[in-house]
Order: sequence, then structure tokens, then C-alpha cells
Amino acid sequence: MEVPGTWRWMLGVAAVPAIIQFFLMLLLPESPRWLYMKKSKSEAIVVLSKIYDPFRLEEELDQLSSALEEEKQRKNAISYLDVFRIKEIRLAFFAGAGLQAFQQFTGINTVMYYSPTIVQMAGFRSNQIALLLSLIVALMNAAGTIVGIRLIDHSGRRKLALSSLFGVILSLILLSAAFFLESSGSANVGWIAVLGLTLYIAFFAPGMGPVPWTVNSEIYPESYRGICSGMSATVNWISNLIVAQSFLSVADAVGTDWTFLILAGIAVAAFVFVFVFVPETKGLTFDEVDQIWKERAWGSNHGSESLLEKGAES
Repeated sequence: MEVPGTWRWMLGVAAVPAIIQFFLMLLLPESPRWLYMKKSKSEAIVVLSKIYDPFRLEEELDQLSSALEEEKQRKNAISYLDVFRIKEIRLAFFAGAGLQAFQQFTGINTVMYYSPTIVQMAGFRSNQIALLLSLIVALMNAAGTIVGIRLIDHSGRRKLALSSLFGVILSLILLSAAFFLESSGSANVGWIAVLGLTLYIAFFAPGMGPVPWTVNSEIYPESYRGICSGMSATVNWISNLIVAQSFLSVADAVGTDWTFLILAGIAVAAFVFVFVFVPETKGLTFDEVDQIWKERAWGSNHGSESLLEKGAES
């Protein structure tokens, strides 16, 4: 049964969470670092006192005071080119932007955008069944993200990303096998594709969903955090555009089975990338993370060897 104006309702309902988020954001305090640097130190202390105990509050204020002195001494404005000129910043941005790119190139938004189409490709021709199964995929994504919130501080960012990618690789191989069997004329393999799709979301959502954004908020020095975070987010959306625009064309050209196998290969490259280039940041302060990048850029004479070990053990 068709309901008149269904697509208008679909677009209108999407405005509801945006409106809720708008009013909730009015309750958010301003960044204490920004307040301390740009506006009012007393307002910054009020915000920080709601987060930290008195002992930790003193440490945070000392760090902000040091950062303020460094900013006053800095004569030249920071430019986008500095991100690539300064070696330790370049390494940090490479890790952060690489995570954002691999988040998309391993196929997450392709799965979310085209899950009804993928389900129909798997042999479920009914539009209602396809939409129902894609709704289950979306619910799995939401539930997995909630699990990731718990695991990201318990297991660590790097370990969570690696275990997530390992499961994503297996899931994509399962999806590729399901479509290969389907194209070979095998019967009743549609549920294998749906299982692969569900497992993909179950592995991706807790790990590669939140980890790139969390890591990008932690790996840059204060003076470059805004620029680098913005640039890495741009990499994410450009990658999203490339994958979304190319998925159906690639699937039509080489077949859905080979398309998912290609995504599995990209996930393998992502696993290697995280293993080699992304340090563990769990339990480290911003200054300690800065020292890790300096040590990677210039050697252990910067005194951060113990910090690398500390991050690996966290």
C-alpha cells in the first residue's frame, strides 16, 4: 500500500533529531581550553571543576597556563602547509586522516546506503523484506556503537580497531562467497549474505565506527588540533563520496562478489596501517601523545620511549 507524500514524511522526520540536538547543544558549556585562552579564566575553572576533582583540576590548570604562555610566544600564525612541513605533525595527520579514509573505504556507508539493494541482490526480491532486513542492519549499527562506547576505554583504541578490522575482513569474505555462490546458481544462499551483512555491522560498529573520531581528537597538539581535525574530517567525507558513487558501478562492472572481495583487501590494508602507524593513546595526556610523535619523527632522544611502552601496555 502506498501512502501519499511518503518521501516528504521521510525527509521531515529526519529533522526531528536535528531539532533535539540543537536544543541539547544549547546546554553544552564552552570548551574550557578556549575559555582559558580567549575569554575568561574564571569561566574555564567553573567548567573544569564540573569534570575533575581538585587535585586533577590543578594539573589541568597548570597545563592550560603553559599552553597559554606558548601561544603568546608563538609569532607566526599556523597555516595548513605547516601540517605537512613539520614532521611530527605530518605523521600524526597521516595516522588520523588514514583512519578516516579507511573507515569509509572498508565500505560502511556503502552497506548502510545500499543495504536494501544488497539484500535484493542476495535473492530477497520483496521490497518489504529488503527494507525490514536493512532496518535490522541499522539497529545492529546503533547497538554496536553503544558497545563501542564501553569498549573504547576498556580495551584501548588501537586494539579495538584491529579486532574490529579482523572481523570486518572475515565478514566481507563471507559476503563475497555468498554472492559468488549465488552467481554460480546455488540455491538458498541469500541468508549467508544477510549473515555476512549482520556480522559486518557487528564487528565494524564498536571499533572502526568510533575509533577514528576518538583518535583524531587525541593525537594532535593543541595549536594544530582544529586544523588537523577539520582536514581529517574532510578526508572522511571525500572518501565517503568516492565509495558511495562508485560502489554500484564497480559491482556492475566486476560483479558483487568481486566488489566485496576488493573491500576485504582494503580492510587488510587498513589492518596493516593501524598496526604500523597508529599508536595507542588510551590513558595518555595530550603532552604524552605529542612526545610519541616527536619520538617517531626524530628518534628516542626526545625521551618518549617509555610513553610508547605505556601506550602499548594500556
